[in-house]
Amino acid sequence: MLRVGDLDRSINFYEKAFGMELLRKRDNPEYKYTIAMMGYGPEDKNAVLELTYNYGVSEYDKGNGYAQIAIGTDDVYKTAEAIKLSGGKITREPGPLPGINTKITACLDPDGWKSVFVDNIDFLKELD
Repeated sequence: MLRVGDLDRSINFYEKAFGMELLRKRDNPEYKYTIAMMGYGPEDKNAVLELTYNYGVSEYDKGNGYAQIAIGTDDVYKTAEAIKLSGGKITREPGPLPGINTKITACLDPDGWKSVFVDNIDFLKELD
């Protein structure tokens, strides 16, 4: 779960930049928050990213416990381009990591949360 400062902005970013879809959205006015579940398919068969907007909170301190979300992709170069076109900030241009040659790209979402995309085929080779 990631806390976000503007839920609609974040939903739009994850749809356009990451290719995720909005699976469901639920507002909880009694407790002053709204959640959006994002993913690549049905929640019962796929990993899901929960975005939480707490009413009136537009920014969070990232702390030092969070590193990144890692997501597999078939093409890190196309993924980086989609992120750029969606207003995301690339923090590591796509390409191979020195020493292991697995291709990755890294970015920040509009709230500053870091994600890394890892080439699916390269990653499977690393596991062998």
